[in-house]
Amino acid sequence: MTNSDHDKWRHIPVAAKESRWHAADGWELRRIDWKPKTSGKPRGSILFLPGRGDHYEKYLETLDHWADLGWQVTSIDWRGQGDSGRLLADRHVGHIDDFSTWIADLRHFNELWQKDAPRPHVVIGHSMGGHLTMRGLIEKAIQPDAAVLSAPMLGIQTGGMPLAFSHGLARFMEKIGRGEKPAWKVSEKPLSGTKMRQKLLTNDPRRYVDELSWWEIRPEVKLGPPSWHWMERAISSIREMHKEGKIESVDVPVLVLATKLDQLVNTRQVVRDANHMPRGELVLFRKKAAHELLREADSVRDKCLCEIDDFLARHAPAQ
Repeated sequence: MTNSDHDKWRHIPVAAKESRWHAADGWELRRIDWKPKTSGKPRGSILFLPGRGDHYEKYLETLDHWADLGWQVTSIDWRGQGDSGRLLADRHVGHIDDFSTWIADLRHFNELWQKDAPRPHVVIGHSMGGHLTMRGLIEKAIQPDAAVLSAPMLGIQTGGMPLAFSHGLARFMEKIGRGEKPAWKVSEKPLSGTKMRQKLLTNDPRRYVDELSWWEIRPEVKLGPPSWHWMERAISSIREMHKEGKIESVDVPVLVLATKLDQLVNTRQVVRDANHMPRGELVLFRKKAAHELLREADSVRDKCLCEIDDFLARHAPAQ
């Protein structure tokens, strides 16, 4: 793909429609929808759930790929992210009162989405979106025919420290009044500067610059590090998810994409969870793949898309 070809992902495709929806409590959130580009009956419907700090513009290229294959495609910005408002006076800090709020939003949106979405229904979640997809499956907030998790936040990197220690640190920071303050200054993890951010996310400089370009085009979508309260709630949600029998209760076919070089999520935990899902399948990249697998260089991204397309052909066939 040439640079000129890639520039088109810095515009909303003509085939896509942006709109707003309201959560059960009235909070306004943003969505984007593609009708399938093929003629005839839709192949089915995909709901894509982005990660922490993400906005759906980052994934236009991939969402368009599924529309090309005949899927009806939808994505949303999470409450407090993208252009779905902010939860703190400091718009740069990512925050949430509790992950259950996002699950409530997902439950409500899923009910709206499934009414108009042709089956089969597929939910695909990246990173934090993968975490919330898994929680949604465990709590029956969503009932897709199949699910895909891309580098899911089923565990987080803690620098070698036990998760319980990191949880205790986050609780301490809240106790001393730092709950709404950023957990670190820049980038996507502690002690990593802005220059390291691309290496943490993707080896493809063109796709990385796509995101930076959208920050200029739509400054309102940019979000910085999470708050200490976000960290505390994230770890609490991870620990709750791993109580005995919860991962094992998910009876939906789930494809898990992970990379051993991920510096943001705990890949060992992701692999363990994939192996404990009754109908789980794992694709593990061992080199040349950073956290954002669906925004990686073509050699990795193309394999991810092939694995997803094959998985959906087997577990969510056209009806």
